[in-house]
Amino acid sequence: MSAPETTMTPAPVRRRIHPAWTVAAVAFLALVGAAGFRAAPGVLMVPLQNEFGWSTTVLSAAVSINLVLFGLTAPFAAALMERFGIRAVTAVALVLIGAGSALTVLVTQSWQILLTWGLLIGLGTGSMALVFAATIANTWFAKSRGLVIGILTAGSAAGQLVFLPFIALLAQDPGWRQASLLIAAGALAVVPLVLKFLKNSPAEIGVLPYGATPAAEGAAETEAAGADAVRGGATPATARPATATPAAAGPAAGEPHRNAAVRALQVLKRASKVRTFWALVAGFAICGATTNGLIGTHFIPSAHDHGMPETTAAGLLAVVGLFDIVGTIASGWLTDRFNPRILLAVYYQFRGIGLLVLPLLLSATVQPSMIVFVVIYGLDWVATVPPTAAICRQVFGADGSVVFGWVFAAHQLGAAAAALAAGAVRDATGQYTYAWFAAAAMCTIAAVISASIRKGAGKTDTDTVPVPA
Repeated sequence: MSAPETTMTPAPVRRRIHPAWTVAAVAFLALVGAAGFRAAPGVLMVPLQNEFGWSTTVLSAAVSINLVLFGLTAPFAAALMERFGIRAVTAVALVLIGAGSALTVLVTQSWQILLTWGLLIGLGTGSMALVFAATIANTWFAKSRGLVIGILTAGSAAGQLVFLPFIALLAQDPGWRQASLLIAAGALAVVPLVLKFLKNSPAEIGVLPYGATPAAEGAAETEAAGADAVRGGATPATARPATATPAAAGPAAGEPHRNAAVRALQVLKRASKVRTFWALVAGFAICGATTNGLIGTHFIPSAHDHGMPETTAAGLLAVVGLFDIVGTIASGWLTDRFNPRILLAVYYQFRGIGLLVLPLLLSATVQPSMIVFVVIYGLDWVATVPPTAAICRQVFGADGSVVFGWVFAAHQLGAAAAALAAGAVRDATGQYTYAWFAAAAMCTIAAVISASIRKGAGKTDTDTVPVPA
């Protein structure tokens, strides 16, 4: 009688690097490529004025259209990513940015710059807005979401850092058209990587989100996740366990595919009944006004008014981008550990102090006090993103990414209003001083609003607004 055969079960192969980190790396590169235009308006404004004689108000209007579309596209882009996949939406967005930047070299009339800078690039960058970072984090990560959002948000700052010095140099010699082509090339170069490596969800490749465990084995993680959420300002009612299955991964898991626009509007309707939503909207509108709208658009022209060379001012703005990377990643780490509403209040107040003293620091040369300003402002630039996204996730659950899209829309509407208003102030008074002072006051308001968000907002809000089955 022969001995029974023994069936050997091969040991499971452990992945050294979870696929979520590969997706995050490609998403980071995509955000870098999309961020090229964010550095362009401030650098190209003076050369365009010199060549065509357009006013600051006209060029600010083009930037404002871009910022409005940038913001209003974001919530629909989040829903489109749920409907058609992250990969397809991201690739189309990068193509739009590249096309808009390339076509800019052909403009001869002011209305044409409104179409390229405003319409095409606005739609493209809106689809690659900060909501993209939130969608990646919420879909692919069950833990360390704050850190991941911070890293991805830093991609925009990294793009500014990478492109800005080159754009400034090219704008002077050989000219602004070559600078526009550089932006187009940066956006289009990332498209092949997106198509090959940016997967739509963990379920697509049969894995769990990073940090998730199968439901049968995840009882221990449930308690830990609840404790982490409570520590971040949520309540046990809104705390989500760090458990999932491949089929359930992603922000819209288990939901039927609905029209993206309908879903975005339905989420807005539910969110608009929640007080916390409006607090986040108000604060983020001021955030946009004091970053993209003012500093991002008008810092270089303002420094130029004080006799500073454009390349020097562009270098200072690049330093802002460098420290933005550090500050945003640090903010993500802090968001995983501390109450996000308190972090927001601190960030906004520090920003207000910086804007209050900025008019005293501008001169023809770079003084040590200006270096201190750009470092502090850089650390605070978009440090507001991780805690804002965290509050959206805590309060609105599966709708969190789309809700953050609407909050981000307010960010860009605030930026658009500030960009246009500051341009008008410059044309009317010959200086930007009053714009800086107004922005400082708004930051104080944002700090107070953020601090007023109730610590237990999650429980009250989710009880007030039922989420449909």
